[in-house]
Amino acid sequence: MSEPKAPIPAPGDTYKGWLFKWTNYIKGYQRRWFVLSNGLLSYYRTQAEMGHTCRGTINLATANIAVEDSCNFVISNGGTQTYHLKASSEVERQRWITALELAKAKAFRMQAESDDSGDESSPPAAGQGGGSRNSEVQSTLRTLGSKVEDLSTCNDLIAKHGSALQRSLSELEGVRLEGQTSEKIRQVTERATLFRITSNAMINACRDFLSLAQAHSKRWQKALQAEREQRVRLEETLEQLAKQHNHLERAFRGATVLPPSQSNPAIDNKGSAPVKGDASDEDDENEFFDACEDVQEFITVPADPKYHRSGSNVSGISSEMGMDDGTTSLDEQSVASNPESPQSQEVVPMRKRRSRIPDKPNYSLNLWSIMKNCIGKELSKIPMPVNFNEPLSMLQRLSEDLEYYELLDRGAKCHNSLEQMCYVAAFTVSSYSTTVHRTGKPFNPLLGETFELDRAQESGYRSLCEQVSHHPPAAAHHAISERGWTLRQEIALASKFRGKYLSIMPLGSIHCIFEKSSNHYSWKKVTTTVHNIIVGKLWIDQSGEIDIVNHKTGDRCHLKFAPYSYFSRDVARKVTGVVTDKDGKAHFVLSGTWDEKMEYSRVMQSTRGGENGAEGRQKTVYQTLKAKELWKKTPLPDGAENMYYFSTLALTLNEPEEGVAPTDSRRRPDQRMMEQGRWEEANAEKQRLEEKQRTVRREREREANRSASPSEEGKEPAADAGGHQDNYKAMWFERRVDPATGEPTHIYTGGYWEAKDQGSWDSCPDIF
Repeated sequence: MSEPKAPIPAPGDTYKGWLFKWTNYIKGYQRRWFVLSNGLLSYYRTQAEMGHTCRGTINLATANIAVEDSCNFVISNGGTQTYHLKASSEVERQRWITALELAKAKAFRMQAESDDSGDESSPPAAGQGGGSRNSEVQSTLRTLGSKVEDLSTCNDLIAKHGSALQRSLSELEGVRLEGQTSEKIRQVTERATLFRITSNAMINACRDFLSLAQAHSKRWQKALQAEREQRVRLEETLEQLAKQHNHLERAFRGATVLPPSQSNPAIDNKGSAPVKGDASDEDDENEFFDACEDVQEFITVPADPKYHRSGSNVSGISSEMGMDDGTTSLDEQSVASNPESPQSQEVVPMRKRRSRIPDKPNYSLNLWSIMKNCIGKELSKIPMPVNFNEPLSMLQRLSEDLEYYELLDRGAKCHNSLEQMCYVAAFTVSSYSTTVHRTGKPFNPLLGETFELDRAQESGYRSLCEQVSHHPPAAAHHAISERGWTLRQEIALASKFRGKYLSIMPLGSIHCIFEKSSNHYSWKKVTTTVHNIIVGKLWIDQSGEIDIVNHKTGDRCHLKFAPYSYFSRDVARKVTGVVTDKDGKAHFVLSGTWDEKMEYSRVMQSTRGGENGAEGRQKTVYQTLKAKELWKKTPLPDGAENMYYFSTLALTLNEPEEGVAPTDSRRRPDQRMMEQGRWEEANAEKQRLEEKQRTVRREREREANRSASPSEEGKEPAADAGGHQDNYKAMWFERRVDPATGEPTHIYTGGYWEAKDQGSWDSCPDIF
């Protein structure tokens, strides 16, 4: 795909574009995104990496730029960095050469003008540039010395003439004049004396400054030179470590012999070609590999061709897995869970919902000024202004788990529990796709706050959330679909601010029950981490492991969310998983990313490999059929970057609706004011609501103490099995022991939708 032509840049402009960069003889030239700014040429794998991951940078001030042919050119700093680059055309190459030469000339001038680190005792090996900078510093010092000498000469003249003036005035004092004249002469004499004293003080200060500058100049120059040399040594050490990691990785990969069909013909074609200096494996050296990174626990290879033939083999496999005649297999159902697909458009929305909200105002506020005093505290106990929020509550964010409800609809149609498990796993991963750009903090719900999401007409499900505890904060969620599934969960958030990053650990289990098969699945969420709290652009990562269990059949799915690592060559936000039956036999392998898509591959055969894994663990090799798409993220609406990066569903969550409960999040005034851009009013209203909640809690505690026995008065309210101390009874949920997991949890007791139909909200508390 051709890129739009960019104009020839003027000096100082930032220049960006795609170039092909030589990596090694196996991969050849690879397409990379290059950015030229402030005399530095940096490159990234994709434009999306610009916010957090730079793959390499070269300083043009000391670089050499050479043209090889019509499209190829080389940039080298004469040391460890050499970039062999290729443009898409000769014109494009000339644009880059022009931009690079302009940037190099400007960088050299800026370095020569601003760098005063020369030392007159530095050896000739420092180079011609260092000598010229040293001469410039010495010239400046000589100029300052001459200026001070001029001032000293002026001082001598002032002293000489001042003395003569005073002598003349003294002689005048001997002459008998009127008293008024004598007084004037005395005043002039005093002023002349003060002028001489001031002049002497000025000259002395200038002389002191010069002596101090001369005494400390060499010391400062040597200290700066030592810092520069240390930086160079650190860069060289880092490069050596990267090479060692690269060699370790090659040794590790060399233990696995690829079959002839997977060998790269590029090796045979370029095997006799001359080596292009250090750039032959430059990508392997700069795309670091973390030696401490968790190694993938299994390997997938294409299955034997006999499994790909249509006919008795595949039919036998299907029947072996228990598929009934006429049942749609997972292979046939596995189209992307995209609302634009034909399956998702079967139900036509009955109501036109909003597709925009007011743009986010550009109010600046220093996050570190607030967070620096909160290190180690719970996030829920940090008083935060709405400037760091998004206009949704945590209950609404919890309801966003249903963004890709179609996956559960399709899972409900499956007759085979292992195939159903694949859909449940994809649904689990899809719930994180809306968080990739959502760095805003949702509003902490008030105790007793609710949120309903009634999509019975459009999508066939109804959802209800309620804040059932405030210390610790916990929310209960219940969703039921007329298409045969129920989802319920209770999530409490434990969060810690660590200075550079914020960790959010969801506590509690999620349950999904399918009505037709009575399959009951449960799992827990992974840890969410917000990085660059102090400086830089905020970004979010999901990491950890999830075990999805079918309590009826014993089937399991183990999902692994790989944490982002600068040193990893794996794709960012990677998720892998294996679906096994109760005997531990693998049937499906899942792979993808939590922000884009998930694919599945049917396992035809598995074998245990050699001990090449981490800590000597054996790797399992799965022979699989061709991967097929299971879920794909729906693109964000136009202008999402100005609307808090909300998805299509998120834009509708705070839309006012008639008939909802008085405790519904849509009725929360501070959240509504923030959405409308009235942030100062929202902050004041937020403080009012929080103080009202504290007052209600104190009153509830006093009431509990009055009803307690005398020996228990004045004590802290006792916590229940889940650690809750609020003495609060939820409106629509009741705390019970889950029969599947044995954990205490809040389960929906019913009555909300009936109360809505009748418009009977008398029992709802006044929380707003």
